[in-house]
Order: sequence, then C-alpha cells, then structure tokens
Amino acid sequence: MNTPFEALPGGTWMLGDVPVTRFGYGAMQLAGPWVMGPPADRAGALAVLREAVGLGITHIDTSDAYGPRITNELIREALHPYPTSLLIATKVGATRDAQGGWPTARRPEDLRQQVQDNLRSLGVERLDLVNMRMGDAQGPRPGSITEAFETLAGLQQEGLIRHLGVSNVTAEQVEEARGIAPVVCVQNMYNLAHRHDDALVDHLAAENIAYVPFFPLGGFTPLQSEALSRVADRLRATPMSVALAWLMQRSPNILLIPGTSSAAHLRENIAGAGLSLSRDDVVELDTIGH
Repeated sequence: MNTPFEALPGGTWMLGDVPVTRFGYGAMQLAGPWVMGPPADRAGALAVLREAVGLGITHIDTSDAYGPRITNELIREALHPYPTSLLIATKVGATRDAQGGWPTARRPEDLRQQVQDNLRSLGVERLDLVNMRMGDAQGPRPGSITEAFETLAGLQQEGLIRHLGVSNVTAEQVEEARGIAPVVCVQNMYNLAHRHDDALVDHLAAENIAYVPFFPLGGFTPLQSEALSRVADRLRATPMSVALAWLMQRSPNILLIPGTSSAAHLRENIAGAGLSLSRDDVVELDTIGH
C-alpha cells in the first residue's frame, strides 16, 4: 500500500489562526518506558521527529511532563529553530513523581511554573498551544475548570501562550472554559471502541473547534474486534490502519496525533489514515463502539 506523502491524509484544519495538518504526530512514545527517562535509541527518536516534519506534518503534540522534559528536549534538538509552519501543542495540569505517577498540579502557581518549564525546554518565548488537562488516569471528572483556565488565560494575555485548549474534560467543562477564553481544541480519549464523546465531537465540529483524540489506537491495550479484523482483511490492510482511517473520516474536525518511535511506523500510520472506507465499512465499524 503506497501513499504519496506530498499530501497528507485529511488536509488541514485551522487551530485558531493557524492551519495545521489533520494528521499530526504525538511525541509521548519518544520517552523511555512508562514515559519516564530517555529513549533507548536517541538517534532514532531525533530521526522520527525530523521525518515527521519532512513528510509535511505541521502539528506535534508533547508535554514537559513526558520524561519529564525528555520529549521537549528531543523536539528542540531535532527541530529548533522551528519551521514557521509548525505548531507545537503542549499540556499542563500534572507533573511526575519518582515512581512514574502523574500527580495533579493545577494551582495557579503550579500552572505558571509548568508554562515556564515548557517555554524553557522547547526553547521558545511563546507556546503555540497549551491544553489544560483535567480529570485523572481514569478519564474526565466533574468539577470546575474556572480557576485553572483563568490562570492560563492570564498567561495568554501576558503573551506567553498563543492558543488554549482543554484535555480529559467533560462537555460541561468545555463550555465553562469557553466562557473564559476561546478554546481551539479538545483533547480526550476517543477511538472506535470508546465512543462516549460522539455528541461532543459533532457539537465541536459545528463550532469549528478541533477534537484531538488521544489513544486513537486503544493506548496500552490495542484495539481488538472481530468487525475491525473483517474490514481490515477485506481492505488488505492492518486493523490499526482501519482504526486511523475511521477517525479521519469520522468528522472533519478530528486531528490525529498517533505516536511512534519509528520512522517506518510513522509512514505506515500515514498510509493507514489515508485508506478510503466505504459506507458499508463504516456501518460495520460503527457497531464496535455501540
């Protein structure tokens, strides 16, 4: 299955005033095991970042908590000075502990420190996009986002942040944040088997707000389904390719950020996202998450 890389699948989407490729790249997997420490193959990590930009990707997702600092430092080493077309999205709201946990850090002083840490490790004077991460490892949790998002909105007004987004949030928290400052994207867990945000995806599309699914392939437990396997066999493709293509066709506001530490796997993901699914394919796949 060959893909012309001159045109990435899905075209582009406007994140605020910035056009980005709908097919992006998530840098989380560039850190060591459990997103802690350096990669086993540093040269390979740098190579996949350069390959991503070389293939035309203009949206890279990261966080200073990955490593911690590791992925940001790799991005800086591989790509700085950054192409003017490249948007680097980061997130705040959690730090790392010595055991590899993700303790929340959402007090105003915590968020200001995390923004400063991201600025320093990425080597920039202004962050392109900062996502305010809420909830916990089990998913979104009810509660107010106001204090945290107001802090980021203040940092945006100071010129330290260009655009704001939210992550791991409920639909109510999205609207609460939008009442404080413009939200250009929502980053939540979503894939063929986890369809709880279907209504939110459609609502955001109508509002011209991007939806960025994390764990698009199921995360640490890859997607497995008889329906997915049948469609993949019919198309002579891998199940993961079909899962990415389904997301790409699900809604025009969905931006993909699948991660990999391999340049070859990156190319496979791009090819997979470019698969064309028929209406019958989609109907069969839609049975998975319902």
